[in-house]
Amino acid sequence: MPGISGNGAVTRSTLRQQIADALREEVLAGRMEPGQEFTVKEIADQYGVSATPVREALVDLSAQGLLDADQHRGFRVHEYSVDDFRGMIEARMLVIDGMFHALTDANGRLAHIRPEEPRVAAALAGVRRRGEEAQRSALAGELTVLIGYDLRFWREFGALFGNPFLTAFLHRLRVQTWVCVVQHLRRLPDLRGQLWSDHTDLVDALVRRDIDSARAVVASYNAHSLALVERLPAD
Repeated sequence: MPGISGNGAVTRSTLRQQIADALREEVLAGRMEPGQEFTVKEIADQYGVSATPVREALVDLSAQGLLDADQHRGFRVHEYSVDDFRGMIEARMLVIDGMFHALTDANGRLAHIRPEEPRVAAALAGVRRRGEEAQRSALAGELTVLIGYDLRFWREFGALFGNPFLTAFLHRLRVQTWVCVVQHLRRLPDLRGQLWSDHTDLVDALVRRDIDSARAVVASYNAHSLALVERLPAD
């Protein structure tokens, strides 16, 4: 099937998850474009597997908002609008601000993140490394590489707050955000210097327990993302 590059490496033990992960990567990489249609049989043939795990994987991706199911025609990649992107930015802002609020003491500091504790220090160091990789790929305009590191950065960042449900929700929302925006960003011939790259500033604010600076970094990120998308020419 054109636009899908299955490599036959999918094993039978975790087919459902592996197929879902592979197709999600295809969408994020822009190899499966918004509105592209396909059937369960086409995907099953591409990966050389039975229809059942493929159907389950596609239903999972539909539940995540990445695909649309059509009872008679199969599935298609969901098409997001710029208005959808604005809504996603607002939603992720509320989630992250809620995380900050839950950990802020009466003096307005992130009292519950203690960088002096070895476990927290190791976690922060890992998030920072992920942020440095995201920063390098953003400055180089390497969108596909950036998406991978950015998703890992925010997932590990969310885990610092100790609520796995919020972390999972934020990750799902961020995947949707990238699926939405990637179709617009790939229209630009050169992304060098245009993508947000202040991941490490956010980590530094957490290390200092500086909630105001952390919120300012997130607000700057959201404003940057909206401005970039809104100034792109329409299709």
